Amino acid sequence: MSILFSRQCEYALQAVCYLALQPSGKLVSIKELTERLNIPYHFLGKILQDLAQKDILLSRKGHDGGFALAKSARKMTLYNIVEAIDGTDFTEKCIMGYPECSGKHPCAVHSQWEKSRNEMRELLSKKSIAKMALEIHRPEYQE
Repeated sequence: MSILFSRQCEYALQAVCYLALQPSGKLVSIKELTERLNIPYHFLGKILQDLAQKDILLSRKGHDGGFALAKSARKMTLYNIVEAIDGTDFTEKCIMGYPECSGKHPCAVHSQWEKSRNEMRELLSKKSIAKMALEIHRPEYQE
């Protein structure tokens, strides 16, 4: 599990990147996703339904059903996925959990964390899913 994101968010990012590599409009079954990415079926099913409810994915049930991106992967960012699954509190809150942490009343790592979280927010906001997917060099993403 990553330091910043939940397991659900990690799996969502992996699945969305896999879907981004598919031809536009192609529906991918949950079975294919779970087999290719080695993610538990029911866990991924819940994650994908959440993403569909938030209009990040299209979902169709039935024999020919599956999931696809709801919009172009070039217009979707990592921030969109993180926000949909985990929220973005990590970009605003004190790393030590102090509700009143600010420049006026900083915690011991306030200025360092502020710089890091701003860089993280920028990275997540600027990196498109299309670019991310193309930069993944793992066998499960290759045809």
